[in-house]
Amino acid sequence: MTKAERSDYVLRRLGELYPDPPVPLDHSDAFTLLIAVLLSAQCTDVRVNQITPKLFGELGRTPQELAKRAVSEIEAIVKPCGLGPQKAKAIQKLSQILLDEHAGKVPAELEALERLPGVGHKTAQVVMAQAFGVPSFPVDTHIHRLAQRWKLTDGKNVVQTERDLKRLFPESSWNKLHLQIIFYGREYCSARGCDGTSCEICQTLFPERKKALKTKKA
Repeated sequence: MTKAERSDYVLRRLGELYPDPPVPLDHSDAFTLLIAVLLSAQCTDVRVNQITPKLFGELGRTPQELAKRAVSEIEAIVKPCGLGPQKAKAIQKLSQILLDEHAGKVPAELEALERLPGVGHKTAQVVMAQAFGVPSFPVDTHIHRLAQRWKLTDGKNVVQTERDLKRLFPESSWNKLHLQIIFYGREYCSARGCDGTSCEICQTLFPERKKALKTKKA
């Protein structure tokens, strides 16, 4: 298969497997999504979904409420997500910045989001895609790994992977496709569960591949 044929197959098959993929992180608005995505760094979505109800229930679910809280209060709750001191400080500080610079609202602009404490490029893109519906292609470890296994990129880094995937797939598919790849990676093509030779899509795209494929880390 050519790269174009592989990308067409991936798009079609993932659409069949996950026609309406849900957003993995529980949230009620752009702000609670932003906090949940921030907490998900080096943490599972399952753990974040266990922590955010307590965080929002006890300390508040708006920038106005969380900006008033001591960093230590926030850290006491978010500690199980890992990187507790950094995440707690970022949550308190970005809440205050939203009040001071954005009228208490999460900005629907990528550059403005990336300027917030604790918010990197991937986090900002997730918020743009899932909160505001702006075509984005956040690349996490699952997407980076699968894009290499399917030879849709040579995988030097997540920036290149994002750029290559955006070139291959229609913009209208980005927001749904990035979730579909994540779900497929977790269910069928995990880091340990598949070595590039055993899952359905790997076998279909590369039926002659016999040796395990080493992928470059993000």
